[in-house]
Amino acid sequence: MKQIFHNASGTLHPMESSTPPPARFTWPFCYEPHPLCLEAAAEVQRYIASVDGWSEELSRGKMFGVLIVDRGDGSLAFLAAYSGLLGGRNDWPWFVPPVFDSQQPDGYFKSREAEISDISKRIIRLETDPHLSELRGRLDSMRQEAVREIHIYKVKMAEAKRMRDIRRSQGEDDETLIRESQFMKAELRRMKQRHAAAAAALEEELRATEAETARLRSLRHSMSDDLQRWLFGQYSVYNARGERRSLTDIFAASTGSIPPAGAGDCCAPKLLQHAYRLGLRPRCMAEFWWGASPRTEIRHHLEFYPACRGKCKPILEHMLQGLETDPDPLACDGGEDTLETIYEDECLAVVLKPAGMLTVPGKSRRHSVLSIMRSRYPDTDGPMIVHRLDMDTSGLLVVAKTAAAYRNLQAQFAARTVRKRYAALLDGIPQRPESGTISLPLRPDPLDRPRQCVDHEHGKSAVTRYRITATADGHAFVELHPMTGRTHQLRVHCAHAEGLGTPITGDRLYGHAAGRLFLHAERIEFRHPATGRRMAFESKAEFNTALKKR
Repeated sequence: MKQIFHNASGTLHPMESSTPPPARFTWPFCYEPHPLCLEAAAEVQRYIASVDGWSEELSRGKMFGVLIVDRGDGSLAFLAAYSGLLGGRNDWPWFVPPVFDSQQPDGYFKSREAEISDISKRIIRLETDPHLSELRGRLDSMRQEAVREIHIYKVKMAEAKRMRDIRRSQGEDDETLIRESQFMKAELRRMKQRHAAAAAALEEELRATEAETARLRSLRHSMSDDLQRWLFGQYSVYNARGERRSLTDIFAASTGSIPPAGAGDCCAPKLLQHAYRLGLRPRCMAEFWWGASPRTEIRHHLEFYPACRGKCKPILEHMLQGLETDPDPLACDGGEDTLETIYEDECLAVVLKPAGMLTVPGKSRRHSVLSIMRSRYPDTDGPMIVHRLDMDTSGLLVVAKTAAAYRNLQAQFAARTVRKRYAALLDGIPQRPESGTISLPLRPDPLDRPRQCVDHEHGKSAVTRYRITATADGHAFVELHPMTGRTHQLRVHCAHAEGLGTPITGDRLYGHAAGRLFLHAERIEFRHPATGRRMAFESKAEFNTALKKR
């Protein structure tokens, strides 16, 4: 009988379990939660649900984490953490403390933050001052009046010139006419000078206010940058060897830049830091989401997620030194090394990429379509890869064998005349019409690549037509027709609440991990680059076999 006990007043929660810990620590960027982590997470979830006052905030979404540790006497315990702040605090009992507590009311950070806030308030007061609005209104009216008056006078001048030309043709003295012209031009200059002088005083007052606003903005920016640099200098993290480095130094060495906002406040760094401080040996770790999914990202209640790469990867690469970790599954040899050819001629080949194979080489040593095709056709004079499939997606790929074929096929993709159809098994049955169109603009998540976000303001257009073809055993089969070719487009459009609201089965980024991602590029149609003849290819057998094995 497995049991977990916790000490509600402390951070170290003893465990009793018949499950042995893993031999190596979790690779935090791609993992399956260890059974011990599942046990600890269940206890954390019970505790969260028992606390009054958190439900409203947590319903909007929060990441939590657990770390299983060896206490040194052969017994196990777990630590729990939440990312960022909860209820405006980072020091709730039962959870580990922050790496650095920036929230002390009388501390340097909060004091300096208050000064910056005061500057922001001064900027707002200046920008919303009714007198400033009145000045701008008076100046606009004055300028409009000047334009109107000058325009009327120029019309008058044009008419006077027309009359002078008539008088000149009738023999009137030319000197008199010249003096009249000169007088009117001088009067126009005086008119412009009067209007400019009248506006100058108002403009000077406006410039003084705007200069003060600009000065305050610059001061605020400088103070914010200085405070951010100071803050990250205070975040000093250990590794398993006892070595200590600041986030400033870690990111400077890793990325050549300053840490992003929020770095060091995620679950994983907080958990490892506290374990090292207490002299505990980390054994395994996992993080889960509680609450609703954010509008831009895709998160599912109680689903486990890897540590983010943008904020956490440089930090954890330091903190994991001295621990033997699981290998990075995405950096190891893996996946199929064979590539079935569906069609081939002197211009191109159509191949069937298996799930788990990269389209082009990455940082890992995995096989890729490109590396295999290069070895098959070493004399090919072009880039070869015309379009791509995600590593986890299987299906048909067109490969160019000549530079001319590559250019022609690329032009077809750019013109969106290539037709593609994907088959997918959804992890549920979407409550949506049987068919329709999804239009959700996408952009990369810069702090957690390759994950994509929905962004209606800054995202690139992404459009997918879909058709639900069947439902069985709580799953739906869908046909997906991408009208655009954004990264992870089909995966996000299926999983996002504004799309089908149901992730593809096996989608470890946007849904729930399984044996594989059940997304397959089953049909592609294009014009042959040499003959112009329309060609279409289909392949369903590989996907159907995977469905039978699941």
